[in-house]
Amino acid sequence: MDTISTPDSCSKLSLLQLARSTGPGIMMATTAVGGSHLVASTQAGATYGWQISIVILLVNILKYPFFRASIQYTAGTGESLIEGYSRLGQAFLWLFLCMTIICGIAATSTLLLFSASLLSHFLPFALSLKSLSMVIVAVCVLALSSRRYGVLNSISKVIMLILIMTLIAALALAASQTLDNPIPIQEKTPWSTAAVGFIIAAMVWMPAPIEISSMTSIWLKDQQKENKASAQSSLFDFNAHYIATVLLALAFTALGVLVFYGSGLEFSQSGIDFSNQLIDGYTSKVGQWAYYLIAAAAFCCIFGSTITAIDGYSRTIAEAQRLLQEREEISHKASVIWMVLIAFSALALILFWFSSVLSALYVSLTLAFITTPFFALLNFILVSHTKLPKPLALTKPMKWLSILGLIYLFGFLAVFFWWNWLI
Repeated sequence: MDTISTPDSCSKLSLLQLARSTGPGIMMATTAVGGSHLVASTQAGATYGWQISIVILLVNILKYPFFRASIQYTAGTGESLIEGYSRLGQAFLWLFLCMTIICGIAATSTLLLFSASLLSHFLPFALSLKSLSMVIVAVCVLALSSRRYGVLNSISKVIMLILIMTLIAALALAASQTLDNPIPIQEKTPWSTAAVGFIIAAMVWMPAPIEISSMTSIWLKDQQKENKASAQSSLFDFNAHYIATVLLALAFTALGVLVFYGSGLEFSQSGIDFSNQLIDGYTSKVGQWAYYLIAAAAFCCIFGSTITAIDGYSRTIAEAQRLLQEREEISHKASVIWMVLIAFSALALILFWFSSVLSALYVSLTLAFITTPFFALLNFILVSHTKLPKPLALTKPMKWLSILGLIYLFGFLAVFFWWNWLI
């Protein structure tokens, strides 16, 4: 098996190495920073105040080793995580393929609708959500059809830059308004059985379902075809952007606290409707002039997830297909075909079964929730039973953190079944 270059751990990373290795981490972050941040984190802050930040931080820490495994395994072996799953048995590969197709179509349809809803805030004329969804699909497919890795890498960097800048400005403005109107204290706490529903949802949403790690693995493998990166620089890229996703989750939580906490507003269960509540609530607090600021932050958040999800799901499905057919390489044609199938199947769901989109999302989220602990376990098995170079090998602290993470994931899977079907 080919491996990515692994210089001595004592060698320093050059700025050139870091610049060349940036890509898989930022694309993972762009995928993760979507509904989990804009909706879940903001609503969490609005409902529970600052104390919910501890829960969000813990969830991200406990899931960290399983996302990190994508870099460890691929950088150490030259193989994708999906190739690793196939080595454990074809049953795992078939499970992965079926779940990815279902979740890919359902999640993409919801993200398309969400992006279309947010895009409508910038248009001087009215267009239906279905029409705007068609526009977004066309933009995504055209952008990703040629030189897809390089284009997606560039788009992800631009989106993240705009998101960070607009979010910082929005937070600063909301905080300045709060100084004049202090936030009232409420008694709701995340440390109660009433908060179990949120914590269960956080297991899937924060920062993303574990299967997203397979996308990071594929992006890293594709990156190496253009620019070889050391193990250290690949880990740095991942760690820096994973930390960025955590900070952005906390930033959206803060936005929820500053804009909504103590307001008594009944929040919509629909992410699309809630995004409108967020924009309206923010502008009523700061001023109508800030309308486009928060709308831009929200749109960048969701559109980034949409385009990276379309790319990531199509790449991982094409990789699973390649392994099942025992081919040497993924053909560009197969990857593009899956990209078109995922994007247009999601669009068809919106155009012809509009009322079924939320049901499809619920199915995909339930599947993701049930399979998340098992994919976490598979990732742990791969990095702990594969001989990896020293900079990538599983350390004792990371091993114990992985075990704690598995206890958390399987524990809340049991709570999920109890919460939904036994009470």
